[in-house]
Amino acid sequence: MSDLRFKVVETAFKKRAVEMVPPAERPSDYFGKYVFNKEKMFKYLSSKVYNALIDTIDNGVSLDGSMANEVAAGMKQWAIEMGVTHYTHWFAPLTEGTAEKHDAFIEHDGKGGVMEEFSGKLLVQQEPDASSFPNGGIRNTFEARGYSAWDPSSPAFIIDDTLCIPTVFIAYTGEALDYKAPLLKALRAVDKAATAVCRYFNPEVKKVIPYLGWEQEYFLIDEGLYAARPDLMLTGRTLMGHDSAKNQQLEDHYFGSIPTRVASFMKDLEIEALKLGIPLKTRHNEVAPNQFEFAPIYEECNLANDHNLLVMSLMKKVARRHGFRVLLHEKPFKGVNGSGKHNNWSLGTNTGIQLMAPGKTAEDNLRFITFIVNTLMAVYRHNGLLKASISSATNAHRLGANEAPPAIISSFLGKQLSQVFDHIENSTKDELINIAGKQGMKLDIPQIPELLIDNTDRNRTSPFAFTGNRFEFRAVGSEANCASAMTALNAAVAEQLTLFKQDMDELIEKGEPKLSAILEVVRKYVKICKPIHFDGNGYSDEWKEEATSRGLDCETSIPVIFDNYLKPETIAMFESTGVMNHKELHARNEVKWETYTKKIQIEARVLGDLAMNHIVPVATLYQTTLIDNVYKMKELFPADKAAKLSAKNMELIEEIADRTAFIKEHVDAMVEARKVANKISCEREKALVYHDTIAPALEEIRYHIDKLELIVDNRMWTLPKYRELLFIR
Repeated sequence: MSDLRFKVVETAFKKRAVEMVPPAERPSDYFGKYVFNKEKMFKYLSSKVYNALIDTIDNGVSLDGSMANEVAAGMKQWAIEMGVTHYTHWFAPLTEGTAEKHDAFIEHDGKGGVMEEFSGKLLVQQEPDASSFPNGGIRNTFEARGYSAWDPSSPAFIIDDTLCIPTVFIAYTGEALDYKAPLLKALRAVDKAATAVCRYFNPEVKKVIPYLGWEQEYFLIDEGLYAARPDLMLTGRTLMGHDSAKNQQLEDHYFGSIPTRVASFMKDLEIEALKLGIPLKTRHNEVAPNQFEFAPIYEECNLANDHNLLVMSLMKKVARRHGFRVLLHEKPFKGVNGSGKHNNWSLGTNTGIQLMAPGKTAEDNLRFITFIVNTLMAVYRHNGLLKASISSATNAHRLGANEAPPAIISSFLGKQLSQVFDHIENSTKDELINIAGKQGMKLDIPQIPELLIDNTDRNRTSPFAFTGNRFEFRAVGSEANCASAMTALNAAVAEQLTLFKQDMDELIEKGEPKLSAILEVVRKYVKICKPIHFDGNGYSDEWKEEATSRGLDCETSIPVIFDNYLKPETIAMFESTGVMNHKELHARNEVKWETYTKKIQIEARVLGDLAMNHIVPVATLYQTTLIDNVYKMKELFPADKAAKLSAKNMELIEEIADRTAFIKEHVDAMVEARKVANKISCEREKALVYHDTIAPALEEIRYHIDKLELIVDNRMWTLPKYRELLFIR
């Protein structure tokens, strides 16, 4: 091991977690401490303004502008009492992260001093620079004006000394430049469409709420080791590194005892999250070494999405205190599981009904089947779009690898629900639908109580699986903004439920009884969406062939997958639901193609630098040592014996020469290929060239670097290896 690498590894392994005194209160005592939630609103606002604001939050009623000043005054008073000095509009531009510009609560008082000031105008609207964020050509540098606008449905919160106000971000001309605005429109669309369908079963339903429960997977590594790996620092993943002899093959890390240092980090993060009103509930070891997971109690979709963005930011901040770095890249280490962010999605009503859960009566079950079938129809009709919504340069490394779902969208239903669908499809008359809930299972062990078994198993190879009372969209990447997938899914379901109502109304106008009409439309849909239903092994080659024959989108090129956003049926869907127009969709695709290109470009530049400045020099130095040894053998021993003793070294010398020559040749070729690609003005065509020529070159060069890692003297190798990176001590 080189002296540099030894010092880095030694320092990282000796690092101890920050000692933290556990809080005296229970979590319920400090939950939401730093959130301007309903409790704080009630305290700091008049009853009139409080009721109006609650009506806005719960029912989407527009808030009278005249009340904004009182809301701002109440927020400011609470924030200042909490030690806050600044405020910011907190939004999610098209960068996968969040953005904020901090302003102090000060204005001139007219007497040579300042006073604390925060008006309704400042609460409702700010003006960030729209041209400096990704916008796909909607805004030019000389057209920089853009607006962030307050989202009352997501409560303001405090980070350090700053009041953060969740907002949308739009261009001066009105187009959305963020993830939140389209998500809010998609949630409104599915609320309207689902409520109309619910009233076939219960006229009292006034609102349908989409819910989201995300599961955040991530890796932790020691900060010192992270700093010694430029590829991790600059790209989020290891561009080289041979497998460790031991990784996840013994399956001993999954749900294992959480390492002490990691448990301390988790506890610290949970406390901060709970104070910000984020209901983190679950923590555990994931499958790969150094891989872990957090999951909250499910929440309303918009709020859950904001909370996920906030948690990802908190994770990075808290990890530094404990001597860690968080890796949110979908595939930071080759050969072990990557990280996803499973999105558990469901719909519920203001009357407390879970629309994705079986009921106790035949009518409840018919309602359940109706919403399940319409969801499957939406996924079938827009399976390519859903794949595009989770696709990225980083997630491409994960999909189809280890336990990640394949890059073909299909839906697992489980044995019982599949049998119900088969029965509906083959029946010719109106029949009541009986779906069992959880069933009891007794084990022949006296001290073990009866187990309740769900009505469906799990299929880890399914990208969109029904799991008892929700669908689990498992293909979402760990560093992604959930809003991309949730916007596409909710908009597609909204469109489909609207079509269902049209089909229903046509039959009812013809005199068909409501129950018969529902079953007739459901039966038709079950037959149509059958190709999306697959309960088998999504990893098998047979499934890829079968999926193609079923007409599902089997494309694997990320730049081509993005084309799904611009298909006529996709544009029609987004426009009919009022979520996005064709201009916004074209602009977002420009951003997607450009981002894809830039990420591959950065990886290629980093790999080229490391190959030529770390790998080749070290390998050549070791080769020189071997050559010197061969010459000394010839001086020390007779020719025949020297040749015999030096044979292995000669093989290594030749192998190093061949591999370093390959690396140098292909790095040079990769540089030239980038020069050619960078001259292409069309972002889509440029992304395609990067996908077809540059990305494969990264893997070819890596292969030879990883082979050299096994050959070169461990003391000379400058970069921490997988066996050092992947096991927290």
